[in-house]
Amino acid sequence: MRLPALLSLVALLAACSQPVTGADWRLDSEASHLGFVSIKSGDVAEAHHFTGLRGSVDGQGRAELVIDLDTVATGIDIRNERMREHFFETGEFPQARITTTLDLAALADLDIGERRPLTLEAVIDLHGASANIQADVMVTDIDGHNVLVESHGPVLLHTADFGLTDGLATLQDLAGLPSITPVTPVTFSLVFTRG
Repeated sequence: MRLPALLSLVALLAACSQPVTGADWRLDSEASHLGFVSIKSGDVAEAHHFTGLRGSVDGQGRAELVIDLDTVATGIDIRNERMREHFFETGEFPQARITTTLDLAALADLDIGERRPLTLEAVIDLHGASANIQADVMVTDIDGHNVLVESHGPVLLHTADFGLTDGLATLQDLAGLPSITPVTPVTFSLVFTRG
């Protein structure tokens, strides 16, 4: 699962209407959300998310989003345990990391309340593998100190890109399902706070 996020986090670059040189932005994890959808048995879709997120963007535009995979929340305890143990294998791969470098100047003139679309290029490190992704996001300057970065459409992650195919097959077997779709739509809503 290409989480997600990916990515967007860079957007936070929050360039709002203040100078960005030397500025640091931190993810407001309580106000942020990163979710994904799994599809089983052909047409049964279920929404999940992660509760452990942290991220930052520095004054040079280097952005990072870190997802604590142990915090996967599917609404069913045994499914959470199986995803941690058999899919993500969090004992060996506890985190997913999305990194990118932003052009802060591109958002330097963003006014309070203004929304601006961006296309971001990012790298996702997940389960010992890396993949390049592209994400369309919408960046909104909330109040001059907080910036909202939202997916403008789902980011599609393929399990094969991250060596997760065997884990997916194990989940399918444990749950007695005829299929679990190996492509996962990921969406996010990330709030970054200046300083």
